[in-house]
Amino acid sequence: MFACTSGAGHFHPMVPFIDACRRDGHEVLVIGPPPLAETVQRAGYPWWVGAAPPEDELGQVWARVPGLSYDDAEQLVIGTIFATLNVRAMLPATRAAVREWRPDVIVREPAEFASAVVAEEASVPHAQVAIGLVATQQQMLSIASDAVETWSAGLTDAIAQTPSLTLFPASLEDPAVVGTGLTHRFRDPAADAPRAPLQDWWAGDDRPLVYVTFGSVTASVPTAAPIYDVAFAAVAELPARVLLTTGAGEPLAAPGPHVHVERWVPQADVLAHARVVVCHGGAGTTLGALAAGVPLVVTPLFADQPHNGRRVAAAGAALLVEPHEAGAIRSAVDPAELRAAIDTVLGDVGFERAAGDIAAEIRALPEADDALPVLAALT
Repeated sequence: MFACTSGAGHFHPMVPFIDACRRDGHEVLVIGPPPLAETVQRAGYPWWVGAAPPEDELGQVWARVPGLSYDDAEQLVIGTIFATLNVRAMLPATRAAVREWRPDVIVREPAEFASAVVAEEASVPHAQVAIGLVATQQQMLSIASDAVETWSAGLTDAIAQTPSLTLFPASLEDPAVVGTGLTHRFRDPAADAPRAPLQDWWAGDDRPLVYVTFGSVTASVPTAAPIYDVAFAAVAELPARVLLTTGAGEPLAAPGPHVHVERWVPQADVLAHARVVVCHGGAGTTLGALAAGVPLVVTPLFADQPHNGRRVAAAGAALLVEPHEAGAIRSAVDPAELRAAIDTVLGDVGFERAAGDIAAEIRALPEADDALPVLAALT
């Protein structure tokens, strides 16, 4: 049984391992709150719907986030939303699913805690799929610890001692962070699939392609959405083809014929043609670009994005353009600074080489199918 919170960015890292289980003939069930239903059902996975916190209660908490410091916002989102409100909402359905479906193993993502509570109650072994770097997981568990312990004494230590399956290569991890032998690294075999040709939105223009994306939710976050205006200003006179996706937001008017805007495109197909990715440092976009050997320009907006951006920059595969204001959600980036960073990455082959080295490291990892013995050893 795979357990996830509502975010697509939390679910997508689980997909290679779900697919691996199904290829090997195992029964699979995904459980999560209602907002995750469309994503799971579109993928064709068996689905058990739980509950989400009341919208008014959740809305009041989220409304506080923009006015907080980064650290205080992490405490609120992880401790109050993930480890308290979400757990309270999901516990009844998770208990029912475990009682009726009787999973041999529960696999969760690090922001989902209800399944860990129930796993300990029912003596079902559990593991987790990383949604970011080791430092991100450790910080999340540390912040959630007080709330988690109110649900089940000793659960923090139990989670810390479970295997962690990750798609992130070791070279991106912070050397100052002490990991454990419980981290198992794999690659997504779907990355080897042939890619579709990219639609010619630029009428035969063969200049380098710059792919600009800020994830699936940025456009719907009022304090983060201004980053699209910054990006348009930065690429308005860029001598390149530009593809910008808005995710949940409405399509925006492009600043010129060399810029094409879509709500969504298959990312892997675009990355096969891109020379540079401009993004927020979200784990999925960052890992996808590096797996394709594409260097990045990262302007982190919220969550674990600052840490991701710093680690990729330290590896030589990205330039980091930090917003100029403090706070939990940031978008005050100088367009000229962003344009200069894009020019630098386009013009310096060293960034492409570093991204290529990371891509080679990822290709050398075992496929997600090789995670099955790790899970089988728990039973």
